[in-house]
This record gives sequence, structure tokens and C-alpha cells, in this order.
Amino acid sequence: MKRQSMRQESLSDKIQKYKGVLLVISIPMFLIAFVLFVMPSREDYEYGGGDGGVSRKMSPNFVRDSRSYAVIFDAGSSGSRVHVYCFDRNLDLVPIGKELELFLQLQPGLSAYANNPREAANSLVSLLDKAQSSVPKELRPKTPVRVGATAGLRALGMDASDKILQAVRDLLRDRSTLKSEANGVIVLDGSQEGSYQWVTINYLLGNLGKKYSKTVGVVDLGGGSVQMAYAISEMDAAKAPRLSDGEDTYVKEMLLMGTKYYLYVHSYLHYGLLAARAEILDTSEDSSNPCILAGYDGVYKYGGKDHKASASPSGSNMEECRRVALNALKVNESTCTHMKCTFGGVWNGGGGDGQKNMFVASFFFDRAAQAGFVDSTVPVAKVRPADFEDAAKRACETKLEDAKSTYPSVKENDLPYICMDLVYQYTLLVDGFALDPWQEMTLVKKIQYRNSLVEAAWPLGSAIEAVSSPA
Repeated sequence: MKRQSMRQESLSDKIQKYKGVLLVISIPMFLIAFVLFVMPSREDYEYGGGDGGVSRKMSPNFVRDSRSYAVIFDAGSSGSRVHVYCFDRNLDLVPIGKELELFLQLQPGLSAYANNPREAANSLVSLLDKAQSSVPKELRPKTPVRVGATAGLRALGMDASDKILQAVRDLLRDRSTLKSEANGVIVLDGSQEGSYQWVTINYLLGNLGKKYSKTVGVVDLGGGSVQMAYAISEMDAAKAPRLSDGEDTYVKEMLLMGTKYYLYVHSYLHYGLLAARAEILDTSEDSSNPCILAGYDGVYKYGGKDHKASASPSGSNMEECRRVALNALKVNESTCTHMKCTFGGVWNGGGGDGQKNMFVASFFFDRAAQAGFVDSTVPVAKVRPADFEDAAKRACETKLEDAKSTYPSVKENDLPYICMDLVYQYTLLVDGFALDPWQEMTLVKKIQYRNSLVEAAWPLGSAIEAVSSPA
């Protein structure tokens, strides 16, 4: 007992004797541990952003706030829309109020004000005010705002579109405290739009970071243009044909969530749903058109031009309409100089695993819902191209006087073209993009992400890029 007590006293004495040294050593070790704890992880420095969605490594000195907002305007041919997103430091979406995004839209689009740039810009005021108010005041100067005009403005020509874009820049400068970027108000080229859309859908599905064969392909049918995008193998990317100067390249290299992708993307201007109507009507020149519902005789206005739209005496006809749609798509023209082509002699990317699972968006979903073969209240549906053919057959047998009761959700101005729209969509998928009529594909309006629904639209891809870029 006496020896044990002596040992205890001896240990106690030693601690007392060297307590100053222990204190000096422990304080730096604690500080080092604290710094390592609060430092952002390596993943915080990496994102797949960049031109058209191409990612860049961010500087390790760049640390984002715990919350980052982005305001993205989609200035489309059929209307203007604004999306507001909020991300955490890991680039995961977090709620704005009760939803994972603020989404607002209005009609018409900027291209409807071709001769009045200031009025075009002012059409965005209500969207801008609501979007800005959803961002905390102290974060507004750090929140990027972008306006991406698409095919509608492309079709106006450079002079008219430049004046409208400058008026929009002036509006953002005078009315907003959001962070305007040097190239934040632009006409997106089709490949940017297509690649952003591909990033959006694969981000929401949780596919980014996986090998290319686990991603999904996208066909996005807008008003003025249609885009196809899907990941291909490095071997197929090396076979991509060279294009003449001034044309978009077929393949974009992208680094997303640490994985390199070769993205085939192509945009077909004049072949969005609304623009295709003009192409189809113009093939008939001054004669009647077999795609117009019986009983209609009028004019279709698109791109600042009038296009004669008169039904045949016998009304619309599915097979005749198909023939006209094929001519409009130039499917039968021998312009293909590559191994595999879509319509108009465009290389199709070679196919492969990245195209096996196709998601089709925008007007494809809208018309399918209006035709009644998908439920408009359900944002995702499995369909086949043949479903569009079946719906087209029914629509082409309808007379204009019966169309309103048959298609109650279709706007009156669109009713004469319901046969044409559905025939075109089927023809585009099967003859234009060479999809099997029985191939299952996914119609998508919104995608579930963490128990919420998010619009499956290109602005999310642009927003991810915007908040990932160093100030």
C-alpha cells in the first residue's frame, strides 16, 4: 500500500512539474484539428460546368457560401419562363420555401416583340420582380442572373435579336440588384441548350458521376428547334465527322462529378414544333394541306411571316400528312455523307448504350397529355413512338367543329394543327431520329428529386454552371 501511494504521488508530481510543456504542445494540435474539421471537402472544388456544361476545377482558395442562388430566364419562342434555384455547398438543391425551385412563366415570348425591343424587355418585369424577391436581400449581389434566348430569337436575325438582348441587359441593370455576368444575356446556340438539358435530366436522376452507359439520352422538342443529346463512347467520339468552319461540333467533352463524358449533341433549327408547322405548310405552297383539320381555312403566323393554312376538301389524312412531313424533314434527300445519319444529312452520333434509355421532353409531353394517352397530372410517363401514331390517326379523323370537345385542353389557335403536330412528332422520332416505333421511352415534364418535383428544363444545367464558377 505504501509503495502504491508513492507511485501515485510520483505521477502526480510529474504532471504538475511538466504541465507547462503539455499545454504548449496541446494548443497547436487542437488548432490543427479544428482547421481540418472546418475545411471544405475536395468535392466542393469540383463541378461539371463550363462552356455548354463543360466542367472546370475550381481553385482551392474559392469557397462558396453555404447557400448559393441562381436566377435563370428561359426566353423561348412560345413564352418566357424564370427558374430560381438554391444549392448547398455540395451542389445539392435545397428548398426555396416549400419547393425546390421557383418557376414562373408567361406568354408571348420575346420574339413576339421583334419591332419593339423595350416592350420585349418590359415583358420580363413581373418575372424578374418575383424572382428577385425570392432571393435573400444580402445574397442578391452574389446571385447570378442569366437570360438564355433560344430558337425564337435565333429566327429573328442578328439585328433584331441584338436590340432585344441589349434592352434586356438594360432592364437587369436598372431594375435588379442581382449579379449580371458579362455574357449573361445571350442567344444560346442549340448545342448549349441541348447539353444543358442533358446535364439537367441526368443530374436530377442522380446519374452524373456514373459511366456513360448508365446515363440517359434526351430529345427536347421546343417551339423553334429540337435537340438530341446523349453520351457516347470515346471510340465513337473519335469517329465524329469534321464540320465546316462556323458550325457547332457534334461532340462536347465534359467533366461532371469527376467523370469525363463525350456528349453527342445537335440542334435542328426550324424543326421545333411551331417552326415545323411553317415548314410543313410551305411544302404545300398555295394548295390545301392534308394535315389541317377539315373545316379550317386560315393563315398560320410564325417568325414574322404568314403561311397559308387551308384544309383539303376531304379533310386531314394521316398517310398524306406523313408524306408531307417526310418532305419537310428532308428524310429522303441523299445528303448523308456519314455512316449513320438522322434527317437532313446530320450525323446521328453512332447510337450505343447512352441512347438506349431516351427521355423526351417539352412539346412531346404537352401534346401527349392533350391527346389523352398520358395523364397530365403525372409528370413522368412511359410511352412508345407508336403511341403518337395511334393518337395521330384519331386526330386526323376529327373535324374542326368537333375538335374542341375532343381536345378540351388544346388552345383554340392550336386546334387546326392537332393532326399535324402528332403526325410530325411520330415522324420525327421514327423517321428523323430512327427510333424503333416500339422502343419504350420516357416522357418527362418534371423529375422527382428528394421528394420534390423539379422542372426537367435546361436552365438547371445553366444554374449549376453559374454557381460553380468562381466570382
